[in-house]
Amino acid sequence: MPTSTLSRLAALGLLGALTSCAITTEKERSKAVATSISAPPAALLPADSAASVAAAAPAAPPVDSTGAARSAPDARAGQLATEGPGAGAPAVAPPAVGAREASAERSREKKMTNAEYRQMLATADAALKAHPKDAAALLQRAKAKSYLHEYPAAQLDYSAALRYQRNNPDAYYNRGVNHLMMKRYKAAAADFAGALRYRPDDKESFFGRGVAKMQMNQYKPAVADFTHAIQLDSAYADAWEYRGISYASFDKLPEARRDLEHATTLNPVAAKSLRRYVGHDGKEPIKAAPMRTARPTAVRP
Repeated sequence: MPTSTLSRLAALGLLGALTSCAITTEKERSKAVATSISAPPAALLPADSAASVAAAAPAAPPVDSTGAARSAPDARAGQLATEGPGAGAPAVAPPAVGAREASAERSREKKMTNAEYRQMLATADAALKAHPKDAAALLQRAKAKSYLHEYPAAQLDYSAALRYQRNNPDAYYNRGVNHLMMKRYKAAAADFAGALRYRPDDKESFFGRGVAKMQMNQYKPAVADFTHAIQLDSAYADAWEYRGISYASFDKLPEARRDLEHATTLNPVAAKSLRRYVGHDGKEPIKAAPMRTARPTAVRP
Protein backbone atom coordinates (compact mmCIF):
# COMPACT_ATOMS: atom_id res chain seq x y z
CA MET A 1 0.00 0.00 0.00
CA PRO A 2 1.34 3.38 -0.87
CA THR A 3 2.96 5.38 1.80
CA SER A 4 0.26 7.86 2.22
CA THR A 5 -3.05 6.27 2.43
CA LEU A 6 -4.44 3.17 4.06
CA SER A 7 -4.87 5.47 5.08
CA ARG A 8 -7.80 4.49 5.50
CA LEU A 9 -8.20 0.78 4.91
CA ALA A 10 -11.38 2.39 4.45
CA ALA A 11 -12.06 5.48 2.92
CA LEU A 12 -12.51 7.13 5.45
CA GLY A 13 -14.90 7.31 7.64
CA LEU A 14 -12.73 4.74 9.00
CA LEU A 15 -11.39 6.86 11.65
CA GLY A 16 -14.35 8.37 13.35
CA ALA A 17 -13.98 10.95 16.04
CA LEU A 18 -13.15 9.95 19.56
CA THR A 19 -15.10 11.32 22.44
CA SER A 20 -14.17 14.86 23.37
CA CYS A 21 -13.94 13.85 27.03
CA ALA A 22 -10.66 12.78 28.57
CA ILE A 23 -10.04 9.03 28.45
CA THR A 24 -7.94 7.97 31.39
CA THR A 25 -8.12 4.17 31.49
CA GLU A 26 -7.01 1.59 28.99
CA LYS A 27 -10.49 0.04 28.93
CA GLU A 28 -12.19 3.36 28.28
CA ARG A 29 -9.66 4.41 25.62
CA SER A 30 -9.89 1.04 23.86
CA LYS A 31 -13.68 1.29 23.78
CA ALA A 32 -13.50 4.82 22.37
CA VAL A 33 -11.09 3.84 19.64
CA ALA A 34 -13.18 0.79 18.76
CA THR A 35 -16.31 2.85 18.25
CA SER A 36 -14.40 5.28 16.02
CA ILE A 37 -13.32 2.63 13.51
CA SER A 38 -16.21 1.37 11.45
CA ALA A 39 -14.78 0.66 8.01
CA PRO A 40 -11.56 -0.35 6.32
CA PRO A 41 -9.03 2.36 5.46
CA ALA A 42 -9.25 4.00 2.09
CA ALA A 43 -5.85 2.80 1.10
CA LEU A 44 -7.33 -0.62 0.63
CA LEU A 45 -10.07 0.67 -1.63
CA PRO A 46 -10.58 1.88 -5.17
CA ALA A 47 -10.35 5.63 -5.70
CA ASP A 48 -14.12 6.07 -5.87
CA SER A 49 -14.92 4.03 -2.77
CA ALA A 50 -14.66 6.69 -0.08
CA ALA A 51 -18.23 7.81 -0.44
CA SER A 52 -19.63 4.29 -0.41
CA VAL A 53 -17.76 2.63 2.43
CA ALA A 54 -20.72 2.88 4.75
CA ALA A 55 -22.61 0.59 2.42
CA ALA A 56 -19.80 -1.90 2.05
CA ALA A 57 -22.08 -4.92 2.45
CA PRO A 58 -25.00 -4.40 0.08
CA ALA A 59 -28.31 -6.00 1.00
CA ALA A 60 -29.44 -6.45 -2.59
CA PRO A 61 -28.59 -9.73 -4.36
CA PRO A 62 -25.34 -9.67 -6.36
CA VAL A 63 -25.66 -9.06 -10.07
CA ASP A 64 -23.66 -10.18 -13.06
CA SER A 65 -22.15 -7.98 -15.75
CA THR A 66 -25.52 -7.69 -17.53
CA GLY A 67 -27.30 -6.45 -14.43
CA ALA A 68 -29.27 -9.68 -13.94
CA ALA A 69 -29.64 -10.93 -10.40
CA ARG A 70 -27.57 -13.98 -9.59
CA SER A 71 -29.02 -16.95 -7.75
CA ALA A 72 -28.18 -17.34 -4.08
CA PRO A 73 -24.82 -19.07 -3.50
CA ASP A 74 -25.02 -22.74 -2.68
CA ALA A 75 -23.85 -24.11 0.66
CA ARG A 76 -20.44 -25.15 -0.64
CA ALA A 77 -19.79 -21.73 -2.16
CA GLY A 78 -20.68 -20.03 1.07
CA GLN A 79 -18.32 -22.31 2.94
CA LEU A 80 -15.50 -21.54 0.55
CA ALA A 81 -16.05 -17.83 1.04
CA THR A 82 -15.33 -18.04 4.76
CA GLU A 83 -13.06 -21.02 5.29
CA GLY A 84 -9.38 -20.70 6.03
CA PRO A 85 -6.58 -20.32 3.49
CA GLY A 86 -6.19 -23.19 1.07
CA ALA A 87 -8.88 -25.48 2.52
CA GLY A 88 -9.64 -28.27 0.09
CA ALA A 89 -7.64 -26.67 -2.72
CA PRO A 90 -5.19 -28.44 -5.02
CA ALA A 91 -1.55 -27.46 -4.84
CA VAL A 92 -0.46 -25.13 -7.63
CA ALA A 93 2.84 -23.38 -8.21
CA PRO A 94 2.70 -19.84 -6.74
CA PRO A 95 2.86 -16.84 -9.07
CA ALA A 96 6.35 -15.50 -9.72
CA VAL A 97 5.41 -11.85 -9.11
CA GLY A 98 7.02 -10.33 -6.01
CA ALA A 99 5.65 -8.01 -3.34
CA ARG A 100 6.92 -4.84 -5.03
CA GLU A 101 5.35 -5.76 -8.35
CA ALA A 102 2.11 -6.80 -6.65
CA SER A 103 1.92 -3.45 -4.85
CA ALA A 104 2.48 -1.55 -8.11
CA GLU A 105 -0.28 -3.56 -9.81
CA ARG A 106 -2.71 -2.85 -6.95
CA SER A 107 -1.92 0.84 -7.15
CA ARG A 108 -2.51 0.86 -10.89
CA GLU A 109 -5.82 -0.98 -10.60
CA LYS A 110 -7.07 1.34 -7.88
CA LYS A 111 -6.77 4.26 -10.27
CA MET A 112 -8.89 2.65 -12.98
CA THR A 113 -12.35 3.98 -13.85
CA ASN A 114 -15.64 2.12 -13.46
CA ALA A 115 -15.76 1.73 -17.23
CA GLU A 116 -12.36 0.02 -17.11
CA TYR A 117 -13.53 -2.24 -14.28
CA ARG A 118 -16.56 -3.24 -16.35
CA GLN A 119 -14.27 -3.99 -19.31
CA MET A 120 -12.07 -6.05 -16.97
CA LEU A 121 -15.20 -7.95 -15.93
CA ALA A 122 -16.30 -8.57 -19.52
CA THR A 123 -12.85 -9.82 -20.50
CA ALA A 124 -12.77 -12.25 -17.58
CA ASP A 125 -16.30 -13.46 -18.38
CA ALA A 126 -15.26 -14.21 -21.94
CA ALA A 127 -12.19 -16.15 -20.80
CA LEU A 128 -14.24 -18.18 -18.33
CA LYS A 129 -16.77 -19.20 -20.97
CA ALA A 130 -13.94 -20.98 -22.76
CA HIS A 131 -12.13 -22.18 -19.63
CA PRO A 132 -14.43 -22.22 -16.55
CA LYS A 133 -11.61 -23.31 -14.24
CA ASP A 134 -9.13 -20.61 -15.25
CA ALA A 135 -7.87 -19.38 -11.85
CA ALA A 136 -6.38 -16.19 -13.29
CA ALA A 137 -9.64 -15.24 -15.01
CA LEU A 138 -11.63 -16.01 -11.86
CA LEU A 139 -9.32 -13.73 -9.88
CA GLN A 140 -9.65 -10.93 -12.43
CA ARG A 141 -13.44 -11.23 -12.42
CA ALA A 142 -13.47 -11.22 -8.63
CA LYS A 143 -11.38 -8.06 -8.49
CA ALA A 144 -13.56 -6.33 -11.07
CA LYS A 145 -16.69 -7.17 -9.06
CA SER A 146 -15.03 -6.00 -5.87
CA TYR A 147 -14.05 -2.67 -7.43
CA LEU A 148 -17.66 -2.33 -8.63
CA HIS A 149 -18.85 -2.96 -5.05
CA GLU A 150 -20.39 -6.38 -5.83
CA TYR A 151 -18.75 -7.85 -2.75
CA PRO A 152 -20.83 -11.04 -2.20
CA ALA A 153 -20.48 -12.02 -5.87
CA ALA A 154 -16.75 -11.25 -5.78
CA GLN A 155 -16.36 -13.46 -2.72
CA LEU A 156 -17.57 -16.51 -4.65
CA ASP A 157 -15.07 -15.91 -7.47
CA TYR A 158 -12.17 -15.37 -5.07
CA SER A 159 -12.96 -18.66 -3.39
CA ALA A 160 -13.28 -20.44 -6.74
CA ALA A 161 -9.91 -19.04 -7.82
CA LEU A 162 -8.34 -20.41 -4.62
CA ARG A 163 -9.98 -23.77 -5.23
CA TYR A 164 -7.85 -24.10 -8.37
CA GLN A 165 -4.79 -22.19 -7.20
CA ARG A 166 -4.55 -22.47 -3.46
CA ASN A 167 -1.17 -20.81 -3.03
CA ASN A 168 -1.83 -17.56 -4.87
CA PRO A 169 -1.09 -14.68 -2.43
CA ASP A 170 -2.94 -12.18 -4.60
CA ALA A 171 -6.18 -14.15 -4.30
CA TYR A 172 -5.83 -14.29 -0.50
CA TYR A 173 -4.94 -10.60 -0.25
CA ASN A 174 -7.82 -9.41 -2.39
CA ARG A 175 -10.31 -11.72 -0.73
CA GLY A 176 -9.09 -10.33 2.59
CA VAL A 177 -9.88 -6.78 1.46
CA ASN A 178 -13.27 -7.99 0.22
CA HIS A 179 -13.93 -9.53 3.64
CA LEU A 180 -13.08 -6.18 5.24
CA MET A 181 -15.67 -4.46 3.08
CA MET A 182 -18.24 -7.01 4.24
CA LYS A 183 -17.17 -6.47 7.86
CA ARG A 184 -15.96 -10.07 8.22
CA TYR A 185 -12.86 -9.18 10.14
CA LYS A 186 -11.85 -12.61 11.43
CA ALA A 187 -12.03 -14.04 7.90
CA ALA A 188 -10.11 -11.02 6.59
CA ALA A 189 -7.30 -11.58 9.09
CA ALA A 190 -7.12 -15.25 8.06
CA ASP A 191 -6.86 -14.35 4.38
CA PHE A 192 -4.12 -11.76 4.92
CA ALA A 193 -2.28 -14.46 6.89
CA GLY A 194 -2.73 -16.75 3.87
CA ALA A 195 -1.22 -14.10 1.60
CA LEU A 196 1.76 -13.76 3.94
CA ARG A 197 2.29 -17.52 3.93
CA TYR A 198 3.15 -17.33 0.24
CA ARG A 199 4.53 -13.78 0.11
CA PRO A 200 6.06 -13.02 3.53
CA ASP A 201 7.47 -9.65 2.49
CA ASP A 202 4.13 -8.13 1.51
CA LYS A 203 3.83 -4.97 3.62
CA GLU A 204 0.23 -4.40 2.52
CA SER A 205 -0.85 -7.80 3.78
CA PHE A 206 0.67 -7.00 7.18
CA PHE A 207 -1.11 -3.67 7.09
CA GLY A 208 -4.42 -5.26 6.09
CA ARG A 209 -4.19 -7.84 8.85
CA GLY A 210 -3.39 -5.09 11.33
CA VAL A 211 -6.48 -3.19 10.29
CA ALA A 212 -8.64 -6.32 10.64
CA LYS A 213 -7.28 -6.82 14.16
CA MET A 214 -8.02 -3.19 15.03
CA GLN A 215 -11.61 -3.76 13.94
CA MET A 216 -11.76 -6.66 16.42
CA ASN A 217 -10.26 -4.48 19.20
CA GLN A 218 -7.04 -6.52 19.13
CA TYR A 219 -4.84 -3.46 19.32
CA LYS A 220 -1.65 -5.03 20.70
CA PRO A 221 -1.52 -7.74 18.00
CA ALA A 222 -2.30 -5.01 15.45
CA VAL A 223 0.79 -3.10 16.62
CA ALA A 224 2.91 -6.14 15.78
CA ASP A 225 1.54 -6.28 12.22
CA PHE A 226 2.00 -2.55 11.63
CA THR A 227 5.56 -2.90 12.96
CA HIS A 228 6.28 -5.62 10.39
CA ALA A 229 4.92 -3.35 7.66
CA ILE A 230 7.17 -0.50 8.84
CA GLN A 231 10.19 -2.81 8.91
CA LEU A 232 9.51 -3.61 5.26
CA ASP A 233 8.99 0.06 4.34
CA SER A 234 10.14 2.71 6.79
CA ALA A 235 8.28 5.39 4.79
CA TYR A 236 4.91 3.62 5.05
CA ALA A 237 2.90 6.57 6.42
CA ASP A 238 -0.34 4.64 6.89
CA ALA A 239 1.37 1.95 8.96
CA TRP A 240 2.96 4.60 11.22
CA GLU A 241 -0.42 6.31 11.59
CA TYR A 242 -2.37 3.17 12.39
CA ARG A 243 0.26 1.89 14.77
CA GLY A 244 0.06 5.20 16.59
CA ILE A 245 -3.71 4.91 16.85
CA SER A 246 -3.35 1.36 18.15
CA TYR A 247 -0.87 2.49 20.81
CA ALA A 248 -3.30 5.20 21.90
CA SER A 249 -5.98 2.56 22.46
CA PHE A 250 -4.05 1.00 25.35
CA ASP A 251 -2.53 4.11 26.89
CA LYS A 252 0.89 3.97 25.24
CA LEU A 253 0.66 7.70 24.60
CA PRO A 254 4.39 8.48 24.25
CA GLU A 255 4.63 5.76 21.59
CA ALA A 256 1.40 6.95 20.00
CA ARG A 257 2.69 10.53 19.80
CA ARG A 258 6.01 9.38 18.34
CA ASP A 259 4.32 7.35 15.61
CA LEU A 260 1.67 9.91 14.76
CA GLU A 261 4.19 12.74 14.61
CA HIS A 262 6.34 10.67 12.28
CA ALA A 263 3.30 9.76 10.17
CA THR A 264 2.59 13.49 9.88
CA THR A 265 6.08 14.16 8.52
CA LEU A 266 5.41 11.52 5.85
CA ASN A 267 1.82 12.57 5.18
CA PRO A 268 0.62 15.93 6.61
CA VAL A 269 -2.98 14.72 6.59
CA ALA A 270 -2.09 12.40 9.50
CA ALA A 271 -1.96 15.50 11.73
CA LYS A 272 -5.69 15.06 12.24
CA SER A 273 -5.11 11.67 13.82
CA LEU A 274 -2.35 13.17 15.96
CA ARG A 275 -4.74 15.78 17.34
CA ARG A 276 -7.60 13.33 17.72
CA TYR A 277 -5.84 10.48 19.47
CA VAL A 278 -3.04 12.14 21.37
CA GLY A 279 -3.94 15.78 21.82
CA HIS A 280 -1.73 18.81 22.23
CA ASP A 281 -0.28 17.71 25.55
CA GLY A 282 0.33 14.09 24.62
CA LYS A 283 -1.87 12.83 27.44
CA GLU A 284 -5.47 13.23 26.35
CA PRO A 285 -7.34 13.26 23.06
CA ILE A 286 -8.77 16.62 22.08
CA LYS A 287 -12.10 17.30 20.46
CA ALA A 288 -11.93 15.76 17.02
CA ALA A 289 -12.42 17.63 13.80
CA PRO A 290 -14.38 16.00 10.94
CA MET A 291 -12.44 13.04 9.56
CA ARG A 292 -10.75 13.34 6.19
CA THR A 293 -11.88 11.50 3.09
CA ALA A 294 -8.64 10.91 1.23
CA ARG A 295 -8.21 9.07 -2.05
CA PRO A 296 -6.67 5.65 -1.54
CA THR A 297 -3.39 5.00 -3.15
CA ALA A 298 -1.83 1.93 -1.83
CA VAL A 299 -3.87 -1.10 -1.12
CA ARG A 300 -7.00 -2.42 -2.69
CA PRO A 301 -9.00 -5.42 -3.51
